[in-house]
Amino acid sequence: DVIMVLKFPSNSPVTHVAANTLPHLTIPAVVTVTCSRLFAVNRWHNTVGLRGAPGYSLDQAHHLPIEMDPLIANNSGVNKRQITDLVDQSIQINAHCFVVTADNRYILICGFWDKSFRVYSTETGKLTQIVFGHWDVVTCLARSESYIGGDCYIVSGSRDATLLLWYWSGRHHIIGDNPNSSDYPAPRAVLTGHDHEVVCVSVCAELGLVISGAKEGPCLVHTITGDLLRALEGPENCLFPRLISVSSEGHCIIYYERGRFSNFSINGKLLAQMEINDSTRAILLSSDGQNLVTGGDNGVVEVWQACDFKQLYIYPGCDAGIRAMDLSHDQRTLITGMASGSIVAFNIDFNRWHYEHQNRY
Repeated sequence: DVIMVLKFPSNSPVTHVAANTLPHLTIPAVVTVTCSRLFAVNRWHNTVGLRGAPGYSLDQAHHLPIEMDPLIANNSGVNKRQITDLVDQSIQINAHCFVVTADNRYILICGFWDKSFRVYSTETGKLTQIVFGHWDVVTCLARSESYIGGDCYIVSGSRDATLLLWYWSGRHHIIGDNPNSSDYPAPRAVLTGHDHEVVCVSVCAELGLVISGAKEGPCLVHTITGDLLRALEGPENCLFPRLISVSSEGHCIIYYERGRFSNFSINGKLLAQMEINDSTRAILLSSDGQNLVTGGDNGVVEVWQACDFKQLYIYPGCDAGIRAMDLSHDQRTLITGMASGSIVAFNIDFNRWHYEHQNRY
C-alpha cells in the first residue's frame, strides 16, 4: 500500500499538497506547504507504468516517484521557499489557504492582515502580485480545473461573508486578463448570500458552479456569473460545513464538523449521509466522481463509494494525523500531508473497487 515516506526537516505539519504530475509539464511535481508556510517543489518521476508504456524507462524503474526539493533537503535555499509576509493572527493555516497553479509555477496564499491574497513564484519565492477586493481577511481559496494554456478560475472567500470569482491567466501568470492593470484586477463576479465568514469553497468550471460553505448555515450553490442557484440544506445536525468536493458529474460531497458527511446532487437533493468518528481534515473525489477518499486526525486513509458512502477500503494507519491529500494525474498514487511534517505516497487503484471489475475478474 505504502510506496514511500518523505520526512521534511522542518517538522511543521504539511497542510497543503498539490500533485501536478502531468508528464508534459516543465516540472511535474508534488508541491507541499507547511503550517509555517514553508513550501517545497518536490519533483515527480513518472515511474508508474508497465514496461513499454509512455513515461516508463528502466533507469527510472528503481526510483521513487517523489524526490525531495533540494533546497529543502540540504537547507541551502530555504529562504527562497519561506513565505514570511505577515498573516492575520486569528487565521488558522489549513489546506484552504493555498492554491498551486496547474504548472506548479505559482502559489496563491490568503489570510493576510491587509485583506489581500497574494501570488508567489515557486521558482524564486518572490511575490509577484497582490490582489485586493474583500472588505475583511481572505479565509479560503480554490481553483477550477485548468484549461489548455493554464487558464482557470480562482475563488476567494472571506470573513466579509462574500466570495469573489477571479480569472487566472496562464499566459501572463497573473490574476486578470491584462498584464498592464495587474495591480488592480477586477473580479469576474461577487457571490453573496452567506451570513457568516466563508470557510470552504469548491469551483467547477465544467459545470460552471461555485459551492461554498460558511462558518455556519447551509452551503450555497452559485453560477460562475454570480447568480445564487440554491442552498444545500443538510440534515438537522449538519450545520457547520468544513470541506467541500465537487465532481463534474454533478455530485457534491460536504464534510461537516463532528464526522458528518452529506452527498448532494447538484439540484440540491440529499442523496446520502454518514457519520464517522474521525475529525476529517481532507477529502478528495476520484476524477470520475465515483470514489471518495478521506483522511483526518486518526491518520487513516479510507476509501468510500461516493454515491452511498459504502466503505471500500481502509489503509494501514499512519503514525500522525492527515492534514492534506492529492492524487497524481493518473489516479494511481495518493499523496498525504501529515501533521508530523512528512508526506506519504500510497498506491491506489480505483478500478479494483469497481463492481464490473470485481464481477469480471
